[in-house]
Amino acid sequence: MQQESLENKDVSLLDILDAVLDKGVVIRGDLTISIADIDLVYLDLRILLASVEKVKETDARVHPS
Repeated sequence: MQQESLENKDVSLLDILDAVLDKGVVIRGDLTISIADIDLVYLDLRILLASVEKVKETDARVHPS
């Protein structure tokens, strides 16, 4: 497989979105809202971004019928 240089390659938002939905992305983060060093709100965020087709494929591999 030949590696392409991204230096001079135009990449559109659609290309990026297509690659993300094809592979899937997990974003995880923590958010704490506090006043005077007293934590008022804590959120543990987990976001899965993938196409429905990719999720079904993965589910079929993990849980075969």
